[in-house]
Amino acid sequence: MLYFMHSVGWMRTRPLRGRWSPVVLSPVILTVVVTGLAFATPRKIAFSRLLTAAPALAASIWPVLPTVLLGASCIVIMVALSLVYPDLGTWFTVGAIAAVTVAAVYACRARIRREQDLIQLRLVADAAQKVLLRPLPRQVGCLEVGSMYLAAAAQARIGGDFYEAVTTPYGVRLIIGDVRGKGLQAVGAAAAVVNCFREAAYEEPSLEGIVRRLDASSTRHTCTFPTEDLLEQFTTVVLAEFPHQGGHIALLNCGHPPPLLLHQGTLHVLNPTAVSPILNLAPLVGLRYTTDTFACAPGDRLLFYTDGVIESRNARGDFFPLQDWMRRQTSAGPREMLDTLHRDLLQHSGGGLDDDIAALAVRLGDRSTNPLA
Repeated sequence: MLYFMHSVGWMRTRPLRGRWSPVVLSPVILTVVVTGLAFATPRKIAFSRLLTAAPALAASIWPVLPTVLLGASCIVIMVALSLVYPDLGTWFTVGAIAAVTVAAVYACRARIRREQDLIQLRLVADAAQKVLLRPLPRQVGCLEVGSMYLAAAAQARIGGDFYEAVTTPYGVRLIIGDVRGKGLQAVGAAAAVVNCFREAAYEEPSLEGIVRRLDASSTRHTCTFPTEDLLEQFTTVVLAEFPHQGGHIALLNCGHPPPLLLHQGTLHVLNPTAVSPILNLAPLVGLRYTTDTFACAPGDRLLFYTDGVIESRNARGDFFPLQDWMRRQTSAGPREMLDTLHRDLLQHSGGGLDDDIAALAVRLGDRSTNPLA
């Protein structure tokens, strides 16, 4: 029975780990079990009629040709059974097997087409993610940077959380943000903000100038692709600037969770001194933006994150203790820090995430690591 699957080369195309899995072999197992019962039990029990289920099961797992060959094998088995039990009603069962095999082939072809379409969609989604959330280099100016994106849904590739970091004449500038909502609308809004930041970060001398351009771009996108409630379309962001001369970090926070800074071993929550308007809501609450400056030194670590991190709950409903967790990261590098955060978030939430998560971990270097210094 296994020989014909090898003969068409199908089993060789599957990964070794899943080649002989019970799920893949279940149509063969069913056929062998039913055949054994049909030969070993009295004719009146008629286990042989269950052979019609084998090609139907194969259609949900196998390609077309193995499904056809399994159906043909079941017909051969029925003919062999007829030699033992002449009054078995062989031709009725053979006809049923043939009919089910034809239907199984049709279903199998339809399933394969859907799988191919899904693969293409995922390839497109992966390409879109690389444009929206392109992999950050390990070194950005004088900063060692690590990035992480986790989708709440296992099949998801991209969402409304985003980040970016670039080296500019004014220093290293980065952004992290979260678009309210999910789906294509959130992805489009995130793309509008990220693409605008990539241009404005090089051109605007101040963070206030960058965020005004981000707000204009986000508002235009919202007006172009409106939803039922325009007031529910907004984006929170944090902009950060690390000047080439070092010594401090400038932050502009528009309604986003505050970054965490480990400065010389002490944890600081970088809360803004005044509230700056969230993107898309500036016309309603005013256009006054506030940039805060915080001292930092080489070796300091920062964590930028979206609200999916702090809103992750365990079975008792407790939020993830991010500040306590951050205090323990005194010697971890950015990549190690994010790997640990990923593991601890999954452990805290029991393996399930309720929201998309994006995070940037940064370790400050000295000016000698910055080619523009």
